[in-house]
Amino acid sequence: MKIDTHRVVRPSILYFGTPVVLLTTENGDGTANLAPISSAWALGQHIVLGLGAESRTARNLAERPELVINAASPELWEHVERLAPLTGADPVPESKRAVYRYERDKFAAAGLTPADSDLVKPPRVAECALQMEARVRAMTPGGAGLFFSVECDVLRVHADERIVVPGTHHIDPAVWSPLIYNFRHYHGLTPEVGHGFRSETAGITARVA
Repeated sequence: MKIDTHRVVRPSILYFGTPVVLLTTENGDGTANLAPISSAWALGQHIVLGLGAESRTARNLAERPELVINAASPELWEHVERLAPLTGADPVPESKRAVYRYERDKFAAAGLTPADSDLVKPPRVAECALQMEARVRAMTPGGAGLFFSVECDVLRVHADERIVVPGTHHIDPAVWSPLIYNFRHYHGLTPEVGHGFRSETAGITARVA
């Protein structure tokens, strides 16, 4: 009989290995806001985001529901970390003042480059190999008003040709790796241990390699 070695714990956060994305939204004056988040998941052609209710990103999306979801890769972790203590909210909300500071030009502060989008106003992040232009479908409050669950429709996907299986529209999972936020530490993916039964690239990537 297997011995149970588990014990009850109370972690301060529950980011047990989630992808990091950089969200670009439009400010009221037409400039761009850039924010890192680590609460994002996909279902088909839809992506759901978790945003703090007092964030500039949440406010922007409530007023102007266009955005770009830029998936960060492991080599961008230092750029992401430069963004982490910054907020586009001015004045800084009282609940954030002990940790965050206002920054108007987050692209410059993070050392990242804006690139024009095709279908939405907010720019893409040029350094991100995977970029998804999107529009908000619904914003649902939760956590006693502390956050929003934001459902987005993906309108267009931009992928660096280096991560696309040649001759297809498939992202090559042997090449692409997301930046993972694991209990406030940054990680990349380890080598593949297997693939799902619905994988469309298992045979393709093996032949390309």
